[in-house]
Amino acid sequence: MKHNKLTDCFQPFISPNPITSFNPVQISPKIDKSSFISPFTSVIGDVVIRKNVFVAPLVSIRADEGTPFYIGSNTNIQDGVVLHGLLNKSIRVDGKDYSIFISKEVSVAHGALIHGPCYIGKKVFVGFKTIVYDAIVERGVFIANNAVVTNGVHVAKNRFVPPGAYIDSQKKADALSRVPADSKEFAREVQRVNQEFPASYHLLFGESRCSCGVAYNDDKESTE
Repeated sequence: MKHNKLTDCFQPFISPNPITSFNPVQISPKIDKSSFISPFTSVIGDVVIRKNVFVAPLVSIRADEGTPFYIGSNTNIQDGVVLHGLLNKSIRVDGKDYSIFISKEVSVAHGALIHGPCYIGKKVFVGFKTIVYDAIVERGVFIANNAVVTNGVHVAKNRFVPPGAYIDSQKKADALSRVPADSKEFAREVQRVNQEFPASYHLLFGESRCSCGVAYNDDKESTE
């Protein structure tokens, strides 16, 4: 596909963070070349995006306050999702502090808000219009539609957060049941579908470029 003024209008906005008193050093996103960042999407600041990640239109990944962010391989961030973090609030993963850490094969569904400090483990499903803020969500958790997980809770592996639930205490988190079979299958199918999108969209759009027409920074040190 040839680039022209019309197609360039539909490129994502990929930029270093602005210089502020609390973030005085500009850091650009590091995005593996196999991942796809859709049009009308912003990726700002110290953000690492690993292999084969699909970021859908109208996503805001804004590491201009809380920082850094990490998004693991084969994760999908669907339309209208917002990622942002609080200043000087972090979680520690493998000896490093992160505002937001999202592991491999995570699905973040349409309209969800993930606000740091938080940790999202491998193969978690974050449902439509959910909020995850100030929480640790372990591997295989399924958070259903319109739920809230917050207030420093730690959700154990393979737990199911029901639709509309408000999990704001460790007692509530500990009482959650295991993910039912139909929800596990749904999460697997969402992963299967979305893992095909990065390569397919690259073919559709050609070489991904930022809104200023400069190729964004490929992350060539991915170990995932």
